[in-house]
Amino acid sequence: MGYAAAFIVIVLLAFAGIAAAQDGCSPASCGGSGPTIRYPFRLKNHQPVQCGYPSTGFEFSCSAANTTITELEIQHPVRISVKNLVFPLRVKIQIKEIDYLSQRIGFRTINSDCLPNKLPSEINLNSSSLSPFKLIYGNSYEYNLFNCSSSKNNSGIYNRFGTSIPCLSGNGYQVRAFGSSYSTSDFSTSSCIKMYNISHVPSDIFIEGEQYDFTTNYLEWFRPSCGKCESQGLECRLKKNSTDDAGTECIDIPRSPQHGKSSKKVTIVVVVVAVFVVLAILLVLYYVLILKKKKEQKKIEKFLKDYKALRPIRFSYADIKKMTEQFKNKLGQGGYGTVYRGNLSDDILVAVKVLNQFKGNGEEFINEVGTIGRIHHINVVRLVGYCSDGYRRALVYEFLPHETLDKVIKSKKLSSSLGWEKLLEIAIGIAKGLEYLHQGCNQRILHFDIKPQNILLDQNYEPKVADFGLAKLSSKEQSVVAMTAARGTIGYIAPEVFSRNFGSVSYKSDVYSYGMLLLDIVGGRKKFSSRAAEESSSEIYYPEWMYNQLEKGEEIANQIDREEDTKIFKKIAIVGLWCIQWYPSDRPSMKVVIQMLEGENMPIMPPNPFGAATSSPKNDDNFTTASGSFSSSEIFSIS
Repeated sequence: MGYAAAFIVIVLLAFAGIAAAQDGCSPASCGGSGPTIRYPFRLKNHQPVQCGYPSTGFEFSCSAANTTITELEIQHPVRISVKNLVFPLRVKIQIKEIDYLSQRIGFRTINSDCLPNKLPSEINLNSSSLSPFKLIYGNSYEYNLFNCSSSKNNSGIYNRFGTSIPCLSGNGYQVRAFGSSYSTSDFSTSSCIKMYNISHVPSDIFIEGEQYDFTTNYLEWFRPSCGKCESQGLECRLKKNSTDDAGTECIDIPRSPQHGKSSKKVTIVVVVVAVFVVLAILLVLYYVLILKKKKEQKKIEKFLKDYKALRPIRFSYADIKKMTEQFKNKLGQGGYGTVYRGNLSDDILVAVKVLNQFKGNGEEFINEVGTIGRIHHINVVRLVGYCSDGYRRALVYEFLPHETLDKVIKSKKLSSSLGWEKLLEIAIGIAKGLEYLHQGCNQRILHFDIKPQNILLDQNYEPKVADFGLAKLSSKEQSVVAMTAARGTIGYIAPEVFSRNFGSVSYKSDVYSYGMLLLDIVGGRKKFSSRAAEESSSEIYYPEWMYNQLEKGEEIANQIDREEDTKIFKKIAIVGLWCIQWYPSDRPSMKVVIQMLEGENMPIMPPNPFGAATSSPKNDDNFTTASGSFSSSEIFSIS
């Protein structure tokens, strides 16, 4: 479950990272209803600094009083008659629209909080201090400011033609603004003194603390020049590490904020659903695996409970680790587990097979413990104990120092040093082990995986049948074994295990595998070329070549010097050919095989197992072949 949680966290972080990267400079707006703000502008506290043009005056903000209103603080150029200078007044304007193609901003309402009161006594500013915008007024006015006494005789005239500026007025006088369209001759100026005039301002420039929605005014900007990009349906963006207008480039224009918000919602929903689907799948897989393991464990525990009266010792996983010294000495690796050398005590060595918990369904473990654990024979490996600790399982066998028969066969030096008499003893020992499995136990045990790799050798090279992972139990009265799928190792599997056209699966399937093992002993598992075959540049299957040589009476063991060794060689080969007859009914039982191997006389040649043959039912000691009927005693006549 830890891996599933980690995977989900990684997925969420990845999606979060993608969302963050996409939202960095995406278009924004105030309250979702204001103008779309993108390059060369940026929205303060919503977009990073790099999203806007690197110059003052390009940063919008959302009004604190009303978050749907977009504001821009500018240096408002007001021309006054004092020294005929342009005075840059810092004011906030309300943005109504932004035309990125014509590079024009529409705005309304300047709240200057009594502009004339902000005029300094000494003005040392020039036009270079102004904002990067040019103002275009919908209604532009010029005003004359007068300081007038508040006599009652003049009040009516003031009210008709002038606009009072309360913020500049005081006790006994009023400051009033008269539009330039009015002539000062229309009213008495005896009580008024002209202060100065102001031009290029909207009419609400003098209104303190109020806002009026007059005709829209405009700001134009010239740098950066992005009209070319906009005309192509692209967006203008500053190149990386560039700080001037020449460093702009055109890119695909992002979607509007409204669409972006909708897309984000859809994306978030899709991401959340995807994460939950992945989580659900992982949870289902996890619980299916857990339930399967629990069911398997329950099955094994029930088996072990029924098995508690038998002799093998049950070890804990801690015991297994201790006896193998933390799995220090590895002896070999198989399809279902790894074998390690261990110590039960100072003088008792064991081989510990740790089963792979990710392979199989527990059947191999039950087969091993259920078959080996209940039998004791000199030619069957002894199960000392087992471990079933949670999902960890292991089998503890007696330790056999000379490992497997396969290594003896492959080593010419080792097989030569043993000699053919010892090889015959090994073949007889294996046959006795199989005979015990087939007839000596309360239930018949079919091994189904007899091969040199599964024959272990002790310090005296006494063979022991091992690895019962594919074994099946059947009653002695039951001659046929039901199988749903082939089991065993290719090259050693009897034909009937593949196809029921050759007969029924039974203990005779083990006889076939044993026959192939005997042919391994006399020749090794490979294809051999006869002289005739070499001349025709073709190869003949070794067992078939062996049969042809024996049938013709030709030499088959050129490197064997002693005549007795040659007889042993031929005996093992002939018995092997008897065992690999295509039809189960043509094969001898293991009891007859032992008699053939231990007999002083040479067995007769069997029918050709590679030609067409017919068969009929028989018992173990008297059986019919394509060449006639034979009893066990007749097989041993000298050929």
